[in-house]
Amino acid sequence: QVRLVESGGGMVQPGRSLRLSCVASGLLFSVATMRWYRQGSGKEREWVAVIGSHDTTDYAASVKGRFTISRDVAQNTVYLQMDNLQPDDPAVYYCHHRIGGRDYWGPGTQITVSS
Repeated sequence: QVRLVESGGGMVQPGRSLRLSCVASGLLFSVATMRWYRQGSGKEREWVAVIGSHDTTDYAASVKGRFTISRDVAQNTVYLQMDNLQPDDPAVYYCHHRIGGRDYWGPGTQITVSS
């Protein structure tokens, strides 16, 4: 079955970087479209980044130029490199995959930005 597990969250100062990881199983990872979402306190869940079947990528305007999504097929892992973190970035970040008409989510990993 599809399983997604995020890691790498924590507290970081503004302007610094973190890299999130999502280990995937139960899917054909090398050609799977993978997404990152985030949900801040009191906010709706929002899409952040996507990597497609041939590693094309796209980003939400709020993170474009600062975040990078990538894939390591050998490790069955999708990454979200987050640079120049800003006060609006804190949220629970979720890894996402859709297959067979169903959405699959990891449990999330918390990001806090604090000086």
